Amino acid sequence: MDVSTAVATRRSIRRFLDRPVPPPLLCEVLDKARAAPSGGNLQPWHAAVLTGNSLARLKQEMQAALLAPPGSESPEYRIYPESLPDPWRARRGANGEALYGALGIPREDKAGRLGQMARNFSFFDAPVGLFVHMPRLMGPPQWADLGLWLQTVMLLLVEAGLGSCPQEAWSAYPERVKRVAGIPGDHLLFCGLAIGWPDPAAPVNDFPNDRAPLADMVRFLD
Repeated sequence: MDVSTAVATRRSIRRFLDRPVPPPLLCEVLDKARAAPSGGNLQPWHAAVLTGNSLARLKQEMQAALLAPPGSESPEYRIYPESLPDPWRARRGANGEALYGALGIPREDKAGRLGQMARNFSFFDAPVGLFVHMPRLMGPPQWADLGLWLQTVMLLLVEAGLGSCPQEAWSAYPERVKRVAGIPGDHLLFCGLAIGWPDPAAPVNDFPNDRAPLADMVRFLD
């Protein structure tokens, strides 16, 4: 598979087959991803990979977390800017409507939408859950490095026939995640990454998700 195909076919996968991921294959992907670029070659990224018993324990913890009163934990960061203006607000809204449309959950079905949101915290039943974290002392340039590594991992997963879904939602429960995953307290939990074999029959894995035209993003100066 060439890079262009991997970029074009990568999707956020929210339905996985009931099929384990061979540990050597996952290890190979993560080993290749070590070549991702970073400023000054700091390589600030860290990851904790959960399967089997550790993943089951996390799911149990999250059942209790979702029943706890709001504000029981302090999120690591604000995922979106407050009072997000257009065009970004419109893009986010269109993405959400396309997602719930593919799932057959109408806007008025609040319980159905909340239930789908809660599935984030079971990694959408993927057989592998990965948490991305880095030392809290790192700054914005290292956040960019983290994104470069994460994109590298996701494209390599596509090449291997696997799928993934990056999930910033996990940043809302840093204490529980760090406790189960053994992440140091002085590290910032950036996101989770659900990993597994995509279910090709699931509409939620293949709904239209348009990108803005190149002219909206890029200016060419002569």
